[in-house]
Amino acid sequence: MDGTLVDTEPYWMAAEVELVTSFGGVWTHDDGLALVGQGLWISAAILKSRGVDLELDEIVSWLTDRVQRQLDDVGVPWRPGAKELLADLRERGIPTALVTMSVRRMAEQIVANIPFDAFDEMVTGDEVTNPKPHPEAYLRAAELLGVEPQHCIAIEDSVAGLASAVASGATTIGVPHVIPLPDTDEHTLWTTLEDRTVDDLIELVTARTAAR
Repeated sequence: MDGTLVDTEPYWMAAEVELVTSFGGVWTHDDGLALVGQGLWISAAILKSRGVDLELDEIVSWLTDRVQRQLDDVGVPWRPGAKELLADLRERGIPTALVTMSVRRMAEQIVANIPFDAFDEMVTGDEVTNPKPHPEAYLRAAELLGVEPQHCIAIEDSVAGLASAVASGATTIGVPHVIPLPDTDEHTLWTTLEDRTVDDLIELVTARTAAR
């Protein structure tokens, strides 16, 4: 979700800076980049190690509150082509699941801003034991959809997200945003989702299946 469907990474980074500085610490842009794609409780532990004197659950709740407030005040900043591809998937009757390390209340806020029923299922960071890069979240999403993971396509923007999706067995697409992604045979890189359609997804799956 964050960074793939919506450009909320700047919101998270601003919240991190505000939190760390409120405890007298220093948090740089590079520090923020290091948390992109990580599970929120992993991020919270790192922030705590940098002087944030709160419990992990409190840190997660504080950050989520700040990001949700920015979403209310500024709006939902969609990534290019994201809503359009989701709409094409729905029109073609292809089941979809949102897999995010954000907590459910924030994911529901984002989904509520989509002007159609975009997802059949949702797996969030507060509902898994093992966050990305572990494959649990994607395996759970496939289970909820009633399909095998190898019959799924996952779209990600972070290194941890890519690792999670690839480990699940899904055909994986990386769309770089605030951090570069490795170029390997394990996944496919697209520069953007703009002008991408279901036909592009089908073509990709067909090509990767033939190459196995």
